[in-house]
Amino acid sequence: MIRTVIADDHQLFTEGLKNILRRTDKFEFQIIGEAENGRDLLPILKRTYPDLLLLDLNMPEADGLDVLDAIRENYGDMKILALTMYDEAKLVKSAFKAGVDGYILKNSDPYELINAIDEVLKGKTYIGVGVQLVGARANGTTFMADKEKSKFEDKFIQKYNLTKREIEILKLISQAFSNKEIAQELFISDQTVSVHRKNIMRKLNVSNIAGLIKIAYDNSIV
Repeated sequence: MIRTVIADDHQLFTEGLKNILRRTDKFEFQIIGEAENGRDLLPILKRTYPDLLLLDLNMPEADGLDVLDAIRENYGDMKILALTMYDEAKLVKSAFKAGVDGYILKNSDPYELINAIDEVLKGKTYIGVGVQLVGARANGTTFMADKEKSKFEDKFIQKYNLTKREIEILKLISQAFSNKEIAQELFISDQTVSVHRKNIMRKLNVSNIAGLIKIAYDNSIV
């Protein structure tokens, strides 16, 4: 019996996921909790302490990446499988650094999902089909040379009216640095980093870290 919590803000996807888990003969799953955002997830975990967490990285009101540090600190033995539509290498790196055991895409077939669960429950790391590996090519092309990249960066800065400091912090966030690590790197306070991060998210019109990393990646900032 695998005691499982599902965290995803799309009810239709959650219901489909539960249907797949019910149909498999490999394990018997007991769904003991569901959350639609990271804020609601933490008290559910505290109340249930599951064996397995199936976690969407992109959720409102604190996404998966926002809460992973707190989850890992308090639930070290729990296995975490990230299910997401994002396949970019930087986001994959962020997720594994924050503590996920496996990472698969939402368009994976049911067999891969069960296989991924099997692997993480055995204590192994699982990277799904189609997921960009850290340091590998992105979308079939290598990363741009610095000179070419800087042109895109200048346009990006002008378009979103970002400051030099905000670009520095955006790059560090995209490299999976925590607020504390960014503060140490730039010799500023955690609170200052938090203010900058909120300003960056407001300017880029994103609501969570997953969206922040994606827009940085899409615009060749990292």
